[in-house]
Amino acid sequence: MLIRRHANLCPFLCVSTPSRLSYEDCKATADWLLAQIDMRPTVGIVCGSGLGGLADLLKDQVAFNYKDIPNFPQSTVHGHAGRLVFGTMKGKPCVCMQGRFHLYEGYPIQRITLPMRIFKLLGVQTVVITNAAGGLNQDFKVGDIMIIKDHINLPGFAGNNPLVGPNDERFGVRFPCMSDAYDRDLQQLAMEVGQQLGYGDFLKEGVYCVLGGPSFETIAECRMLHLLGVDAVGMSTVHEVIVARHCGMRVVALSLITNLAVMDYDSEEKANHEEVLQTGKQRAEQMERLVSSVVNRIEPNNNYI
Repeated sequence: MLIRRHANLCPFLCVSTPSRLSYEDCKATADWLLAQIDMRPTVGIVCGSGLGGLADLLKDQVAFNYKDIPNFPQSTVHGHAGRLVFGTMKGKPCVCMQGRFHLYEGYPIQRITLPMRIFKLLGVQTVVITNAAGGLNQDFKVGDIMIIKDHINLPGFAGNNPLVGPNDERFGVRFPCMSDAYDRDLQQLAMEVGQQLGYGDFLKEGVYCVLGGPSFETIAECRMLHLLGVDAVGMSTVHEVIVARHCGMRVVALSLITNLAVMDYDSEEKANHEEVLQTGKQRAEQMERLVSSVVNRIEPNNNYI
């Protein structure tokens, strides 16, 4: 594996960057990356907590540390390696984020979704997003994999949306539709692939809700979300999906249920990040096989076979 470190080639990399980067800034970052690789990725993959091993499936890897990439934020969360890895998966040119960014890290929402715009300018057509989530659906078990069919953007109810501010039509329209945020054909593909792999006992589908974090949810909050029809809750993904769809990329997203939300005041259970990482390790191989098999059947023209 080749790890590229070219901080000396980044004259426009600075410690303090504006919350919203222009189209030209994003293109400069994409062009900087494309100048150092021999491919144009058509599939982008985002690794959730404990799932960074997805990037290890890529062949002929070229990796960049986030700190060396112009304008890129840096991941501060344990379990997130903080690297952008290029390579091929099942023959498909891919780019993989080994670590993502969250609101609770203190970044403006436009910054944590910057990689989606870079993906678009690199040539990505389809984005596969994974995350670790807490299960609210009473039929879920720790270790289940949930195909996300829809989301609730709770921070967005208060105006915390990554598309707030001036809109650049070169990325997408001012008011993008979100009724098809998660591509239905790709959902069906993921379910079919999962069944073929023998994952039927732990493969689910449902609605994901994003919260700001970093504190885990209270019992009252979990009960409220459950009443709203939420199946799993987490602190990522939704903002990335909104920007990816704004840019015209198709999205399929998977949640690994790493803990069950506590909704009983008599319970002694407590959510913790170590449990999230441990479950990720235990189910990582199955998640990797599912993602790679889905990627294998995605065609460059955005169809699937």
